[in-house]
Amino acid sequence: MASHGLIYDGCNYFRQRLVLSTLSGKRVKIKNIRSKDDNPGLRDFEASFIRLLDKVTNGSRIEINQTGTVLFYQPGLLYGGSVEHDCNLQRSVGYYLEGLLMLAPFMKTTLKATLRGVTNDPTDPSVDLLKVTALPLMKKFGIDGEGFDLKVVKRGMAPGGGGEVVFTCPVRRTIRPVQLTDPGKIKRIRGVAYSVRVSPQMANRIVESARGVLNQYIPDIYIYTDHMKGANSGKSPGFGLTLIAETLNGCFLSAEISSTPQGQGDPILPEDLGRNCAKLLLEEIHRGGFVDSTNQSLALLLMTLGQQDVSKVLLGPLSPYTIEFLRHIRDFFQIMFKIEVQKPLEDERKGGDKVLMTCVGVGYSNINKTLK
Repeated sequence: MASHGLIYDGCNYFRQRLVLSTLSGKRVKIKNIRSKDDNPGLRDFEASFIRLLDKVTNGSRIEINQTGTVLFYQPGLLYGGSVEHDCNLQRSVGYYLEGLLMLAPFMKTTLKATLRGVTNDPTDPSVDLLKVTALPLMKKFGIDGEGFDLKVVKRGMAPGGGGEVVFTCPVRRTIRPVQLTDPGKIKRIRGVAYSVRVSPQMANRIVESARGVLNQYIPDIYIYTDHMKGANSGKSPGFGLTLIAETLNGCFLSAEISSTPQGQGDPILPEDLGRNCAKLLLEEIHRGGFVDSTNQSLALLLMTLGQQDVSKVLLGPLSPYTIEFLRHIRDFFQIMFKIEVQKPLEDERKGGDKVLMTCVGVGYSNINKTLK
């Protein structure tokens, strides 16, 4: 066991294991990756994620057996620098970005990653969503600076892709502990309705139907329309909507839907898409907490890596992905969270049950960072 570090079974939570392994420096072995499947072994998008990890680290050792059902990963040092990567079209760029967001602050040099592929698809968080929720969350932990940015250069819808995003992130020595326990009331709702290779009118139709639902609750709503043409519009037609609710204390809750990819299933009307997305946002607000459900694991990781001090974050109900992430944090960093359920009072009308997560950071210090 000691020679192989941690041993896991199956292909689930693949990114979590590799990212935590890279940060903690513990090697990991994953076996039985889809071993009972007709098409066994790693999928192309997982192999692409490993290649991306290989590009941002120096000295990683990766061994995969012939059928691709066993993976051994010995992490190297996080190097950073300028990286270009063509993401696999089976998953969107968001799949790769979520992993990069967790690693970026702990590189040796400032990371500048250019990722190409599908920017918006129905399964993964889109680039727009991560830009408006994950980046402000990381700023709360002290990760900011003029070089901290995520730009959508070209949009690419599934299945053809053709999008491009540029992510830059400065390096940090340490992460500061936070107390994010009171999100406060919603003060405004912002959003982006995007359309590529379809009529620009689509975006306006989405905005109109989304406003129809949200105007009943709050007047301060502004949804931008983003219609990219020509070379910047990728290879497939599609449209979608990302909505963000901002609270008084600077917490961001989000929801998004994108249209069904060309040639896969029934097409969706822009009006229905706008309405459904607005309802998803209302559900996310009902779940509440300081961090929305897509970024729960990012917040918990940054709390774990904070200085040796108490961090508290109020979350909505934990998603199954987050629960598994907590188990992995226990394996890699030996950190346990104190979890308290907070039921809102009857007269408060503050949505569903909340969970207060408390932990003491491991005092993680970025050993890769060069001393200036």
